[in-house]
Amino acid sequence: MLEDSPVDQIIIPEHWDGLRIDKILALQYQNVHSRNYFQILIEKGNVFLNGTAIEKKRIAIPSGSLIEIHFEQLLPPDVKPEAIPLDVIYEDEHIIVVNKPVGMVVHPAPGHWSGTFVNALMHHCNLEMSGDTLRPGIVHRLDKDTSGLMVAGKTALSHRLLVEMFAAREVDKEYLALCVGNPGERNVTAPIGRHPVERQKMAVREEGKAALTEFRTLSTKQGISLVMAKLHTGRTHQIRVHLQHIGCPLLGDALYGSDSFNRRYGIKRQMLLAKNLRFRHPILKQELEFSVPLPEDMQTLKFLLLEKP
Repeated sequence: MLEDSPVDQIIIPEHWDGLRIDKILALQYQNVHSRNYFQILIEKGNVFLNGTAIEKKRIAIPSGSLIEIHFEQLLPPDVKPEAIPLDVIYEDEHIIVVNKPVGMVVHPAPGHWSGTFVNALMHHCNLEMSGDTLRPGIVHRLDKDTSGLMVAGKTALSHRLLVEMFAAREVDKEYLALCVGNPGERNVTAPIGRHPVERQKMAVREEGKAALTEFRTLSTKQGISLVMAKLHTGRTHQIRVHLQHIGCPLLGDALYGSDSFNRRYGIKRQMLLAKNLRFRHPILKQELEFSVPLPEDMQTLKFLLLEKP
């Protein structure tokens, strides 16, 4: 799921044949996550058996099965709704589409227990906590300094169906990026995994998860390009890592970017926008398509670097 939630896959070995799925996952990730954590993920529709969401935590799994897990950071029980204004692009009784601003964290975490998209969503949609998770709600994420389109489920059913759609790559996501150099028009298929030394970073690694990003340069000048990036997979920091990998780092990116270019233009946040979002409504089944304009800082930089005579 995104620049999203981390995803992992496992194939069930013979010695776990017939075990309950929640027990299998607790064994696979012991000392990392509890059995109760995986029961919550299963209830939220975040665990898949051979491509289909598992609905019952007691289901016995045969060996050789492919399990895909979409991890989520669960919330502490004292997370409260907050009356934070949201830029709502679309809303009905089932789903909400929002233009997330720069600087807003999606999930509460140490250092950001309030003022997040979750706090705002709980208030706007009158959502409640159940245990230590928000039900329903978030189905994908954006980094704090990435702005743009996000969709969330307002009911348990719409949330589960959206999760399944993201897992099946049935949601089209396109981003606009300002980067160093000129990526041209290409597909980058380099696998992505956790950086072996700097654990807060991801990196292109042979043993990483398959990742595909489609890049198309829209304009280029003075060594800077405006690029459309389409995600075909949802690895963490995927666009940023792939741009760095091909020698065209994202402007303003403190983790993967060029310090010299960032200092030259005085850029203090990554120049990345979740521009376009297309999917079939999970309940009503009509095709939906949304687009948002460049935020002011990206628009100003685009004019100064690419359009100024």
